[in-house]
Amino acid sequence: MRVRRYLPSALILLLGACSIVQTPRTLHGNKVDSDMLKELVPGTSTKKDVTSLIGSPTLHATFDDNEWIYISQTTHTRIGQLPGVLKQNVVVMDFDPAGTLRSVKELSEKDSRDVAVAGGATPSPGSDASILQQLLGNVGRYSVGNLGADSSNVGSSGANTR
Repeated sequence: MRVRRYLPSALILLLGACSIVQTPRTLHGNKVDSDMLKELVPGTSTKKDVTSLIGSPTLHATFDDNEWIYISQTTHTRIGQLPGVLKQNVVVMDFDPAGTLRSVKELSEKDSRDVAVAGGATPSPGSDASILQQLLGNVGRYSVGNLGADSSNVGSSGANTR
């Protein structure tokens, strides 16, 4: 009877503790603040200016070394799950061949695209043996007597008889 009386209070305390305990937030990548972007002027700022102000880019475009991409994510650990992304910032800077900044573009989630995952399995070389066949495949194949040298060439004294 006493347990039933204290059960609602205990549940309220436990649920309240969940909101107090928060996982730490972690910043990954190179965050570009809007104040930093205000200092960059397209047409006059150079790659060297951008590097000294913001740092190296996270990556370059695949086929264009004059397109720099800065990506940052703020994540937190979800209990029993992979890290969850709280916020992601993407800034794309385009330079002309001389290294002068042409444009700065901030991308948001609405600019993202879904990527379709290819179905099927990746073929791998080798046999189609099951895991059990692979584990037990060599059991009984070798005996202790012929592990070292070829037994047909070795006599009883250990010397080569041929």
